[in-house]
Amino acid sequence: MNRAVKLIASLLVTLLCSWWAFRHTDWDSQMTSLKSANYLWVLPYFVILSLVHLSRTLRWGCLLSGMERVPFRQLNEASGIGFMMLLVLPFRLGEFARPLLIAQRSSIRRSAAMTSVVLERITDGISIAVLMRVLLFFVPAEVPEVRYVKLGANLMFAVFGGGLLFLLFALKHRATAVGLVRSTVGRVVPKVADKMADIVDTFVGAMRQLPDRRQMTLFFLYTVVYWGLNGAGMALLSRAFGPTSLTLFQAYVVMSVLVVGVMIPAAPGMVGTFQAAISVGLSLFLPASVVNGDGMAYANVLWLCQTVQQVGFGVLLMSLGHLSFKELAGKLDKEQEGQQASFPST
Repeated sequence: MNRAVKLIASLLVTLLCSWWAFRHTDWDSQMTSLKSANYLWVLPYFVILSLVHLSRTLRWGCLLSGMERVPFRQLNEASGIGFMMLLVLPFRLGEFARPLLIAQRSSIRRSAAMTSVVLERITDGISIAVLMRVLLFFVPAEVPEVRYVKLGANLMFAVFGGGLLFLLFALKHRATAVGLVRSTVGRVVPKVADKMADIVDTFVGAMRQLPDRRQMTLFFLYTVVYWGLNGAGMALLSRAFGPTSLTLFQAYVVMSVLVVGVMIPAAPGMVGTFQAAISVGLSLFLPASVVNGDGMAYANVLWLCQTVQQVGFGVLLMSLGHLSFKELAGKLDKEQEGQQASFPST
């Protein structure tokens, strides 16, 4: 019953965001744009998406190196399949995929691997929030959508920044942090408080296994490369749609807005939230007539390329590893039943 409610809620969010994104769409203009687009730009974009996958995988390996140096093949399998599961499964079940997969391919415990996933999320959240706030200083203030984007950046920084501060506090004062969870949340929902306290305790223990300075430096360098490639790729693909051609600066602003947008829980595939976020980002620089035609064509092709690449890599790696999608999804379902924590995606 709980899952049915979640599914209905996620579908409603998807429908609402899809309606909002496409409510002013000029369908004739969009179809004309799709037919006349120069799809040769898709080929180099897929190359960039492959490099994005590589940088994201190597970055995760840096975080895991404090516990074990996982060979690239096993690391790549867990990363590629895990991100595919995150995209296609409902209820955020895919969040548990990478920790489960890497635990099967190494001696790293799932709880410790989950810690690395959370640290990735916090790093990305703070990085994008700061990047967005800096870039928005150079966006004309008279654009109506700017205030909403600034609000999203502030909320994002508050959530992830607050999470980081709490984890740093817990790292130094483990018992106090666990007791704080029990004394606050415990007054309202004692059972949930016990679970949260156990998670915090396990999480802090895993954080003590962070890698050395060299690996942490590489982790942050790969983070810069990862987001740098993402923005550059979006600028590159926009050239396929003449009127929506973006500069690097504009592409990084749109990318930042997209990251905030896809944090909204929705149905699998990020349909609706993805297009709505791209629409908001483009509207900061382009007139409504372009956004509602060529802009939405660009948003849909961008979404399709990212989905095909992510699912394609996952299916290929799953096939090479002789894994069953149904069996893995079943394991993730059981995993979520034992852990009721939920973490945001980028």
